Amino acid sequence: MKFAFLKKSLYIFVVTFLGIIGSNVISAQEPTPASSTAAAPAQVATAKPSPTKPPVDTHHFWDKENDWLFAGVAASRTFDYFSTLNFRRRGRQEVLLTNDLVDDHAAFAFVEAGGTGLSIGLSYVFHHYGHHKLERYTSIVHIGLATTGAIRNYSLKTVHPASSAASLRMLADSGPGVP
Repeated sequence: MKFAFLKKSLYIFVVTFLGIIGSNVISAQEPTPASSTAAAPAQVATAKPSPTKPPVDTHHFWDKENDWLFAGVAASRTFDYFSTLNFRRRGRQEVLLTNDLVDDHAAFAFVEAGGTGLSIGLSYVFHHYGHHKLERYTSIVHIGLATTGAIRNYSLKTVHPASSAASLRMLADSGPGVP
């Protein structure tokens, strides 16, 4: 099947997402109420509610810093897209994805855009649950990894097939006038 990896990736994403959601539901359970047979304390101390302040580092999800980080993720994924196409044109073999997927430019562009969307979605999950440092670091790490991969793609040498080099040597040795 040509796109079996997409099905597997979607399955892994759904299982991970449900695991994150499920862990928050489990941890949010209330303790069981005390049994009616237990003796109630004569006097219950009540704590006065103190005014709560919102955490200092709360921010809107689409703030200026996240806008720049998401633009950086999109730019680094675009850089990775073009470096991988160049990499394939020079005869190199893709390791992380299938060569058929990379050679289908529309499908590969969709995978790169999906990676950008997944990064933004993961940042939103971290934002929603109050992990604001992880929200920012997700994009920073994604930019770093995608840019490093793109630079590596451009730095690899072009593959020259051995058969063409041997045939050129054979033609050079045969001399002029020999077909």
